[in-house]
Amino acid sequence: MVKNNLEERLIDFAVSIIKIADTTPKTLAGKHLAGQIVRSGTSPALNYGEAQAGESRKDFIHKMKICLKELRETIINLNILFKAKLYGSVEEIEKVISENNELISIFVASIKTAEGKK
Repeated sequence: MVKNNLEERLIDFAVSIIKIADTTPKTLAGKHLAGQIVRSGTSPALNYGEAQAGESRKDFIHKMKICLKELRETIINLNILFKAKLYGSVEEIEKVISENNELISIFVASIKTAEGKK
């Protein structure tokens, strides 16, 4: 995958997360989960930018692992929102869950590749 394509996917993913967070009900649970998902769901795009400027291979791998960690946190948040029915559109949340899973797979593969080149 070309760097800019992944960067664009992460930015689009972050925007989708923000839109989902904005559809959660303004209840205690809705506000809490919306805040959590905005933090974890926008973080991969920002950390990926940091990874691209990594000072070493070790630094690059570390930042990529942070992206992966945040994506894993986001998928759990999405699944909680989905099961609790705290979202606007079922099609949108299913689409974002699918994209989240694909991004996790990309980061797992990228980290393995980078670690193999040590």
